[in-house]
Amino acid sequence: MSLILVLCSLLHLMGLFQEYLHPLDILAEGVPSGGAVGGVRVIQAQGARGFQLSTATPHSISFPASRIFIRCDLFPEEFSFVVTLKVPNLPPKKNEYLLTVVAEERGVLLLGLRYSANKLHFLFLSEDASGAWQTRVSFQNLALMDSRWHTLVLAVSEGSFSLTMDCGHPIDITADIPFPATLSMQGAQFFIGSRRRMKGLFTGLMRQLVLLPGSDATSQLCPSKNAELVVLSIPPILQGLTGKPEDNEVLKYPYETNVKVTLGSQPRCSQLEDAQFWFDIGRKGLYLCVGSKWISVLAAKEKLDYVEEHQSLFTTSETLGIEVFIIPEVGLFVATANRKTTSSIYKWTDGKFVSYQTIPTYQAQSWRHFTIGKRIFLAVANSEPNEKGQELSVIYKWRHRKLKFTPYQRITTHSARDWEAFHVDGEHFLAVANHREGDNHNINSVIYKWNVRTQLFEANQTIATSGAYDWEFFTVGPYSFLAVANTFNGTSTKVYSHLYIRLVGSFQLFQSFLTFGAADWEVFHIGERIFLAVANSHSYDVTMQVQNDSYIINSVIYELNVTAQTFVKFQDIPTCSALDWEFFSVGEDYFLVVANSFDGNTFSVNSIIYRWQGYEGFVAVHSLPTFGCRDWEAFNTTAGSYLMYSSAKEPLSRVLRLKTV
Repeated sequence: MSLILVLCSLLHLMGLFQEYLHPLDILAEGVPSGGAVGGVRVIQAQGARGFQLSTATPHSISFPASRIFIRCDLFPEEFSFVVTLKVPNLPPKKNEYLLTVVAEERGVLLLGLRYSANKLHFLFLSEDASGAWQTRVSFQNLALMDSRWHTLVLAVSEGSFSLTMDCGHPIDITADIPFPATLSMQGAQFFIGSRRRMKGLFTGLMRQLVLLPGSDATSQLCPSKNAELVVLSIPPILQGLTGKPEDNEVLKYPYETNVKVTLGSQPRCSQLEDAQFWFDIGRKGLYLCVGSKWISVLAAKEKLDYVEEHQSLFTTSETLGIEVFIIPEVGLFVATANRKTTSSIYKWTDGKFVSYQTIPTYQAQSWRHFTIGKRIFLAVANSEPNEKGQELSVIYKWRHRKLKFTPYQRITTHSARDWEAFHVDGEHFLAVANHREGDNHNINSVIYKWNVRTQLFEANQTIATSGAYDWEFFTVGPYSFLAVANTFNGTSTKVYSHLYIRLVGSFQLFQSFLTFGAADWEVFHIGERIFLAVANSHSYDVTMQVQNDSYIINSVIYELNVTAQTFVKFQDIPTCSALDWEFFSVGEDYFLVVANSFDGNTFSVNSIIYRWQGYEGFVAVHSLPTFGCRDWEAFNTTAGSYLMYSSAKEPLSRVLRLKTV
């Protein structure tokens, strides 16, 4: 038994944990008296009040674990959670979080409650001498999607897990991996209704969320005449008002009837105007003020009308790649990877990008923005050696005090073309696309893993590639995938690009695609369908004389066939030396824009926007004049939606605004 566990046990025996064994109202800890948290509303449904968190930010309902773990930072080995909730109908594969506990420094999920259409998942971190992994205990066939209140009691005792809904028959599970006896809460943060991010944010109503250490709460709550709303502890603001569902609730509760509708131009939205309506006559839309933001309640469907030039951004040299990203509380930025010795970062100011920082680079090909916990990074892929003859790509870290990026780690690469950042099971990775070493294009690309102890990326796996140009990471359910775009094997651009799946701690070959100078992969979802688009740039073989039309070649969109567990060809699209795909949406419409760069005669070729039209696939709807187009990025601001492209043949990038109707 560890020393800290012994100390905690002694404290318990001394009676210092008497208050710790009382019910701990997690919901009351996260929402102060009065419920005054941005985006949190008190809603009455079926005679009971609950908190609506769907418009809250992930950090708005959180608190440090030290607030309730005062004398000992170990989570109790035996405990129960009591949750009263009313949930919306969810798509089959969507999940929402009720509660998570996250180790802030490492960004690791220590414990969590998550539900889907008919399941409740209990997640916790297990560790031993061989490492750490996430364990999931799933309770199935739960009838939660009936628009009614339900109270769940999850009781945990070592390897035994029991779930009782509305004081009914318990569902018991005995797991191979028991709940850990020494799960430390030191430096941890509780998040209610989220996992510290917008994805998976709880969109229903929550009335009760209680942790009861040391015992099963079922015996205290059941049997009950009102099992769906049985109470162990709820915040004061949710108490009272136990009217019957058939009562006229709109008249009975004036805080729900204080409605005002404003016409004309957009009025102010603040706490004073919370729950007020605004009708936009021009757009024929009705909006509700929620947490200082206007949320669309009823609006005409937004459609893309045309694209207009918004800004010409002059760069220090030709730009081979761009990366648009946001730094919270600082602003929107774009990093340009310039061919010459200086690349730049621009900040969105007064509706335009303006120069913010310059960084020395060596024929930079691309930038990649990513975060690890609260740390913010930018990695540049340099394709040429520095003054000392060293081929190094560099990871830069954002310094909050200096408000600048500074060098953090240098990594040896070989004519690097791209970085891809991703995380799997709480671990962070970077994959570099090594294009060639000298004249040899058949070399290894490398996947690096973040070492929590050294705070550096270290080589984790090598993968044989042929003139690698791009990596693309994505997930399908519990599976993680990496696609590499192979461009040239030394004699031909007709090479196989590969898709890898992560199994047993490493990426293994899953599927191969015949490609022609593949320069980019783009993965995207339309409803439940998953697509993978490749940009083919050039058909060339050393045994054949180069023809101008070898640059006019089909790029391909593949779709995942879930039954066959493989990607199958969905659509061929004629392109002119395509170098990039970018997927974006406007309203309920989906689009793909391709970076056409060269037709065999000129770099002045049109790039094309394609719109998703269901059975017809993607259909060309807009032609955009571009010159040596290399990269596209889509982004949104409060003023509208934009596209930005870079040119590999002139020191000029352009920002285009999407005009909608």
